[in-house]
Amino acid sequence: MGTWTGKPVTAESTLQIATALACIRLTASTISTLPVNVYREGSGGAHERQPSHPLAVVLKQSPNADQTPVEFLEGMLSALMLWGNAFALKTESAGQIRALTFLSPERMTVRRDPETYELQYIYSEPRGRETYSAAEIWHLRAFGVGGDLGLSPIQYGRQALGLAMATDEAAARTFANGMKPGGFFLSKNQLTEPQRAQARKVLVEPMQGAENAGRIGILEGDAFTWQPITMPLKDAELLATRGLHIEEICRLFGIPPILVGHAANGVTAWGTGIETIVLSWLTTSLGPLLRRIEASMNKALIAPGERGTVWAEFSLEGLLRADSDARAKLYASAAQNGWMKRNEIRRLENLPPEPGGDVLTAQSNLVPLEKLGTIIAPTREVPPANNGEHQ
Repeated sequence: MGTWTGKPVTAESTLQIATALACIRLTASTISTLPVNVYREGSGGAHERQPSHPLAVVLKQSPNADQTPVEFLEGMLSALMLWGNAFALKTESAGQIRALTFLSPERMTVRRDPETYELQYIYSEPRGRETYSAAEIWHLRAFGVGGDLGLSPIQYGRQALGLAMATDEAAARTFANGMKPGGFFLSKNQLTEPQRAQARKVLVEPMQGAENAGRIGILEGDAFTWQPITMPLKDAELLATRGLHIEEICRLFGIPPILVGHAANGVTAWGTGIETIVLSWLTTSLGPLLRRIEASMNKALIAPGERGTVWAEFSLEGLLRADSDARAKLYASAAQNGWMKRNEIRRLENLPPEPGGDVLTAQSNLVPLEKLGTIIAPTREVPPANNGEHQ
């Protein structure tokens, strides 16, 4: 893809930008490690987990013969953030998904059949080309404008990415030259080609490289004078430009810069400030992306006869696994306000159920004044004394 800086922007060159790699890795690893469950609507509208459902087995245990669920979803999310589209080949049996095989977006061509106008997926690989129907492919689309394909972030953000590449190269070349700006050796006489080669070997090459910064050279006679080019790094604002492109790339991928190690002016990495930023990311960026993936899974991976009563859904409680304090507060609120049973909480913590833990409970400290004293705790019956008489 062409850019104003002349730097080609591809998936491979984008991943060589540290900020882009960090943004893609953060999103892909966060979502791929969230628990994903399959539910069925039960009596009274209850949501019953279906751990033995074929789709649950595929998404939670083994999507295919070569990948774990985390590796498979990481690949799908990485492809989505690079190309705007991710593809997986569905393997079905008895109307149910039995395997999902990742297909590289680089090798996929999506088109409409000229006669039926149905979607066709043409996949090219070393063994040849294969054409699949829409029913055989799970096509996960990124943000789009209503077409058959999602928009590629690296295609539409290629100018920002190309500028980042050019800035990184300029900084690297500056370090390679010993943090010194360039210049010219001026000769009083016209040099022959052998003299130019000898001058470069004696004067130029030994002075290049960061390891030669500050090195003193020796010139003989009055044949050469040195004319430096004055361009301090502060005047060029090279380092400031690199900081700005970090924020631009984070904006492109919807990641707060602080989450990839870049603290902008006025942003602190401690206290409630970072908590607010993380919450904003979960609400405005990660949340909509999770809903997009769930909608795509429920459309493409649920059997037509089960749609509406069976669905796949990410468990957001997985985001709290590393925060024991927030997890404890959530569980306390759930148990004390009667919207989760204690054994449901224990299952989330991989603990065995306890007797009496399958009832909903609530605190009764907030009751109407006229009801105070009307709820009496049950007392244990005491057998009557026999006054020492023997039966």
